[in-house]
Amino acid sequence: MFDCVGNTPVVALRRLFSEPGIEVLAKLELMNPGGSMKDRSARYIVEAGLADGSIRPGSTVVESSSGNFGIALAIAALIHGLRLVCVIDPKTTSANVALLRRLGATVETVSEPDEAGGYLHTRIRRVKELVDEVPGSVWINQYANERNWQAFYHGIGAELTQQLIRPPSYLFAPVSTTGSILGCSRRLRERFPDIRVIAVDAVGSVIFGNAPGPREIPGIGSSRVPELLRSEEIDDVVHIDDVESAEACRDLLSTEGIFAGGSSGAVVAAIRRHLPTLAPGSRVLAIFPDRGDRYLGLVYDDAWLERMRSVRTSAETAAR
Repeated sequence: MFDCVGNTPVVALRRLFSEPGIEVLAKLELMNPGGSMKDRSARYIVEAGLADGSIRPGSTVVESSSGNFGIALAIAALIHGLRLVCVIDPKTTSANVALLRRLGATVETVSEPDEAGGYLHTRIRRVKELVDEVPGSVWINQYANERNWQAFYHGIGAELTQQLIRPPSYLFAPVSTTGSILGCSRRLRERFPDIRVIAVDAVGSVIFGNAPGPREIPGIGSSRVPELLRSEEIDDVVHIDDVESAEACRDLLSTEGIFAGGSSGAVVAAIRRHLPTLAPGSRVLAIFPDRGDRYLGLVYDDAWLERMRSVRTSAETAAR
């Protein structure tokens, strides 16, 4: 299964972005076998750990994840004969919970919100308790694990240096742990030193110092600052809310036929916001992290989108 990870295609989004003189290319990480770019980091972290002995054969790995990384890690654990305990929260979709269990993971759910109003800090506290309780267990810790960014340096970044003949002007990529954007951009800058790196974050995320706020779409943003983050390597940050992400996902599907997840919609929305500032001849590279089937009850659900629009309108009214 993991031999099929990577070598994902790059496609031109000529229907969605038809402006003359601007080319937008998308790296379709949603075509990895587990459905997301997290297949890369899960495979790399687990296999490197087994190789150097930091993960022992047959041991238990523990991680906090509400979606893609947990699923990818469950596949890695299944393939390599490990046990996975995945700590989730009430916002984890029922589809993701079912998939984690079908892949053999033990699922632990925390229910108490943390001081930031989310669940990440509560999940991490439970992870630390589990590591103390389970002899020989290993916390993967994707927010601080250097092998996270290395997986994307040797994966997406290396592939793009071969797939792109002409230099890209911009890289737009969503952030959560920041491993993917840093690994990819570090490799790209070795060949294309003039590329500008744009981080796409969620409204309500604290990664770049903004105040915490409610967020519904998983896979983008964070309620803690990742240890991996190196802000000096990022040229600009765009914050996109849930409504913009969902609307852009739907536009991407209806124009290009690409069924992508919420963070891909955020990237599309961020590029749209930047279009008026782009110089003629710009080549924009977008990372689309995952596919849309795990978001059917969110961004592709009309009732959910109307509720999010109402929440946004109420927040705007209260701020006046």
